[in-house]
Parts: sequence; structure tokens; C-alpha cells
Amino acid sequence: MPRDEKAWLEARHYSEEKLQIARRILEEVKSGSSLQRALLRNPLPEGGVIAKHVLVAAYRQLVQSGDWQPDRKILETIRMKPMRTLSGVTTVTVLTRPEACPGHCIFCPTEALMPKSYLSDEPGGARAIQNEFDPFRQVSSRLEAYDAIGHPTDKIELLILGGSWTAYPLEYQEWFIQRCFDAMNGFNSQTIEQAHTANETSAHRNVGLVIETRPDEITPERLAWFRRLGVTKVQLGAQSMDDTILEMNQRGHTAAQTMLACSMLRAAGFKTVLHWMPNLLGATLESDQADFSRLWEDACPDEIKIYPTQLLQNSALYQYWLRGEYQPYTTEELIELIADLKPGIPAYCRVNRVIRDIPSSHVIAGNKRTSLRQDVLAELARRGQQCGCIRCREVRGKGVSADELELVTTVYHAAQAEEHFLEYRTTDGKIAGYLRLSLPEAPASYWKDSAASNEFVEHALDMEGMAADLDQAALIREVHVYGQSLPVGGEMDGAAQHSGLGTRLLDLAEKTARERGYKKLTVIAAVGTRLYYENRGFRRGSLYLSKTL
Repeated sequence: MPRDEKAWLEARHYSEEKLQIARRILEEVKSGSSLQRALLRNPLPEGGVIAKHVLVAAYRQLVQSGDWQPDRKILETIRMKPMRTLSGVTTVTVLTRPEACPGHCIFCPTEALMPKSYLSDEPGGARAIQNEFDPFRQVSSRLEAYDAIGHPTDKIELLILGGSWTAYPLEYQEWFIQRCFDAMNGFNSQTIEQAHTANETSAHRNVGLVIETRPDEITPERLAWFRRLGVTKVQLGAQSMDDTILEMNQRGHTAAQTMLACSMLRAAGFKTVLHWMPNLLGATLESDQADFSRLWEDACPDEIKIYPTQLLQNSALYQYWLRGEYQPYTTEELIELIADLKPGIPAYCRVNRVIRDIPSSHVIAGNKRTSLRQDVLAELARRGQQCGCIRCREVRGKGVSADELELVTTVYHAAQAEEHFLEYRTTDGKIAGYLRLSLPEAPASYWKDSAASNEFVEHALDMEGMAADLDQAALIREVHVYGQSLPVGGEMDGAAQHSGLGTRLLDLAEKTARERGYKKLTVIAAVGTRLYYENRGFRRGSLYLSKTL
């Protein structure tokens, strides 16, 4: 069971003795002592120091009883795993039920009673099994666990994993997301529309909804369906941009299909996350370097996950290795490769991962280190280099002054669109907030000329609504302000969030779109951000919000 999940379970059974010790520690911290000194001066009777989640529980008791006023600095001091919410939102990951996948990739692990490519002892897999893959229970338990370890839970990015989302029946997709929203809202809804409406003012608002699928599964009607569900970001398993490598690994799609999928997603306003896998069967260190550069030609993903191929016994690739037909890179080779690639990643892209969170006990040969990101950063430091991706430049918990920030605009061309990445940077180059503005270079005909297939015939109006919402529109695909996630409407001196950066970025996007002759500015809003945009002059369409220019 993941550590923070254990903390939540233990939080329901604290002894009064432990809480008394925790209160003494908190009083000392409040009086100016360092947390480390206070912990050492107040050890547990059986030895050792008290866990942070006990301190959080004692702190909440003091606030709820009225003995203390809320003290954000103390909560920040005792919060477990503060990095979890320093990107400005709280991510809740849930897994769908085990289901057949349309792919037959040789590198993909297969485990009974798990969604394709996932393992039961990965952190997300363990939580899903514990909750029997029930979406309501997965979300509820995660929210309670975050609360128990001191993290805010009012701005939630919902990350739905589990193989290919589009392989599941539409009824299951709608039910799954509705139940996730029910967990955030705290009651059982009758329809997904009711769940969405309630979430607009919920204590746990959805500010992003992410699903994952294959490039060859992206169609115009599916994108309209995604919007009806509330999806704002799509993860695509690109894996490689080399058709020969894709065919050798039995991926089942081409690089051209990945490009087309990225183009359609961008034209519909979605954020895109591409999965890229070095060390596939047939690849070399040199071919991987060349392949990585192709990502920035037309696909231009907003985020990437670098997933080096891991040799697992329950994958078909294992048989190739036994026959001597496949050799995994060493840890040193991987570190060198990724360190070579990272400095060239554009400023508009965020590198979410550089290794999958697979327990090393499953890896037969090759790299077994899960700390690969830290190893790569250490190698870059040794070389005197640094990565300029978004994640490496996030302001996180650092204080900022909005008046001292510099506006930097990066303009680049992706398939059928001119992209403007507007960012506010600190004097030392850290990113405090950004906006992705997409200016379509030609009217998108994907949905205008498409008729709903039998699967989506009941949702033909969604296609029409999408066409109307996007007609002659410049698109805001994302607005994000960094720093520790703060409550909706909350403020904190020096914090990037709630300092007006979002509104300033929206004004800049509107100015650019107007100057370029677009008739309206359209935003792909998450359900829980609809009111934010309405308060800034946007009005609801069928699947998006727009402002007439």
C-alpha cells in the first residue's frame, strides 16, 4: 500500500498519547523552534519521532476546536510530500477496470485482473485494487488521504489511467467519470450533467480531466464525446516516430497517425501528452536521439512522458531477450541519452516523467533505478547544463512579486496552427504562470464534414456543437499559474496563485486574437473552472466557453 494511503488509514486511529505529543511539538514550532528540534525533544515512548501525518491531525484538531487560528506556515512545515501540490493543483489518479486492449505491443506487461500495461504493485494499481477499481471509492480515499497529510483538495486534476480509454464502452466511460465527480461533490447524482453542474461550486472542483489512449483511436466524434465528459487533456502512446520501430514492436499504428491525432486534438483545444519510449526493439542510442527530434516537427506535444523500455517477464519482449534478439540499455547509457536530450526540449513543453513507476523487482535486465530523473539532473549539473522544460522551471514554493515578472512569448508552428506560449518568468528564469494560445491557420474541417458513426449517433448534436463553438475561434488550450496549490479564492503574500496572473494572461490572449482577426476567443474549460471564465466575460456554448471579440 502507498505510504500516504497508510498515513490516512492510521490517521483514523491516533491514540490520545500521540496527539498530546504532537500538540507539544506544534506549540514549540509555533514559538519559533525548528520542526527537527521539536521532534527530537518530544520522542515517542517506544523511541523514534512522531510522523508528520499525526502532526497534521493534531493541527486540524486545534483549528477545529477554536484553540488555534489557521496558520498556513505551520501547515506547510508539517505537510507530508509538499512537492505533490507545488505545481498548483492536486492530482488524483484512478484506474479503470481490467479490459482488453486493441493493441498487441510486445513491450507491454500483461497481468491477470489488471488493466493492460499496469501492474498490481505500482502505487496507482495498489490503490485501485484496494478499492476494487470503483471510481467513487478511489477518488474518495485519495481525497481523504491528501487531507490527512496536509494537502489542499479544492482544485483537483483527475488523471484516469488503465490502458486505452476508448476501448471501454461509452456507457462505462460516462458512468466512471460521473462517479468520480460524485466523489468530488460528496453526493450521488442522477446524470453526468447534474454531477458537472454541482462541481462548479463544489469543495473539490475539477480543474483538469485527463484520459489516455492510442493515436489511431482519435476521431472527431470521439473528441466531441470527450468534451461532453469534461475531458481537457489527452495522453497518447506515441512510443516512437519511426514506422519501422513501431512495426517491429507491433504497436499497430503509424507515425502519421500520431501526427494526425495531435493535429485533431490541437484543433479541438485539448492539451496533449505524448508517451515516448527509448530502447524499443530495433532502436539504438543514435536512432533514439534522431527519433526524439521528430517530436518537435509537427506533433509539438505540450507535455511528454519519457518511458524507457523496461524488460519485464510478463511481456512478449522477454522472449526476444531470451533468444538474444534484444538488449536493454544500461543505466549509465540511459542517463547519458536523456541528459543529451533534455537541454533541447522546448520551453513550452513539460517533462512529466523520465521513468515509469514500476518496482525494480519486476525488471529482468537493464536499468532498475526509479530515481532516473535525479540521476539525469545530476549528470546535467556535472556538464554545466540545465533543462529548460516547464517542470524544471516551475516557481513552486518560491515567493514572487507579480510586478517584477517578465512576459516571454514563444511562437512556434505545429500542424495547422500557430502556437503562442505566453509565460511570466521571474528574474532568475523560473516560470510563475503561462497560457497556451492556438491560432488555427486554416478552418478545421474535421468536425464540420464528419457525420457521427453508429456508436455516436445519439451524440450527433455534440459534433454540431463543437463545430459551432470552434468556428472562427482562437483557442485557449490551457491557463496555469504555479506555486503551492491554494484554496479557491485564497491569497498568500508572495504566492503566484491568486495574484492576478491568470487574468493578465487572458487579457494578453484576447489582445493577440483580436489583432489577428479572429471573431472570438474560445477556451476548453474544465468543469470546475467554468465560473472562473464566466466571471471574466466568457459565455457558454455547447462544449466550450467563448468571448466575442
